[in-house]
Order: sequence, then C-alpha cells, then structure tokens
Amino acid sequence: MTQGIRIVFSGLGKRYDQRVIFRGIEGVAEPGSVLVLTGPNGSGKSTLVSILCGLLRPSRGTVQYLGGQGEVALSQWRMHVGIVAPGMSVYEELTARENLLFFVRVRGLKVDRAGVDRLIERVGLDPERTTPVAGYSTGMRQRLKIAQAILHEPDVLFLDEPGSNLDPEGQDWLEARVAAFAAEGKTVVLATNDRREMEWGRERVELVG
Repeated sequence: MTQGIRIVFSGLGKRYDQRVIFRGIEGVAEPGSVLVLTGPNGSGKSTLVSILCGLLRPSRGTVQYLGGQGEVALSQWRMHVGIVAPGMSVYEELTARENLLFFVRVRGLKVDRAGVDRLIERVGLDPERTTPVAGYSTGMRQRLKIAQAILHEPDVLFLDEPGSNLDPEGQDWLEARVAAFAAEGKTVVLATNDRREMEWGRERVELVG
C-alpha cells in the first residue's frame, strides 16, 4: 500500500430536501499532517467526514484523492482508509481478539493471530482477556474501534469525535497515537468540537451551525 495520499476538496455542499447542511467548503488534507474539522453540534462535521471518506456523495463540489502515481481510483480508495466514528459497532458477544480476527477474515487481510494480538496491545487492551466486549467500558470499546480502523494499516485515517468516550488517560493516549500516525506519513482527518483535540492539527476547516 502506497503511503502519501492527499485529499483535495473544493466547493462542497450538502443538502437534504430544502435543508442546507453546508456549502462552499474547501480544503486540503496532506500526508503527515492532521486536518481538523471543527464546528458546533449540528454544523455538519460528521456529514463532511462521510463525504470526504467516500461514504456519502456531496450535493455539489468535488473530492480528489491524490497519490504518488496520480489520482487514486475509487475502486481502490477504500483499501487506503480507516474510519473511527460514533456509528461504528463491534460484536459484543465476541472478545477483542475474536472481533479483529473476524474482520481479518471478512476483509481478506494477511494478518495472523500474533499480529492481531500486537495490535490489541498497541491500543492499550489485553489480548488474553476472555471477557466479551459487552463487558467493556465505553473507553475500552473506543480503543477496540480504533484497532479495527487501523487493522489494515491504512494510509488515511478519519476520526469523528474519537475522544468522546475516553477518560483523561485515554485522551492522552489518543493524542500520542494521532501524532504517531501523522509522523508515519499518514493523512489524518479529525472532526471534533473538543478544544484540546482542535490543537492536534495545524490546518483547520471550520463549519458554522
């Protein structure tokens, strides 16, 4: 997987029937940096994330994904993307290891059990824990969602309110991880209205309510 994907978006607008969510949004998310999407609740941050990661079409405007060999084909784009969002779910009846091994099989990834265990440790969980996810705290589930998002070592990571369920220790850990992702040359897009998280990136796109 080739690292170094640049996301360029211009003139983005989204409306549902007669309701305009936002219009005229533009910006660039660069490899090795964190682009912060800010704005009050209801301003369209999650909608913008969905558009930028390709899950939702804009009503107007364009989004380009540019790699070292030119524009990344849409058929290949999702291989490069990891997403952490409030709507994501994990299987509560499974353990953390079982969850990730399931996603390995579904996605056809070449990650063995040892690799899964290393990833679980990387996000601060215990791979030997046999408790189903139903017994996890909200913060532990959030860490597992992050593990799921980076399971395939994506070049681009979208984080929508990623620290909302984390305690102060977890927020410190997340800040360090986001900085590490950027240092690895990955492109990070962070949607948040948390003042601390807003400082994690130099570039910012601000939406209005």
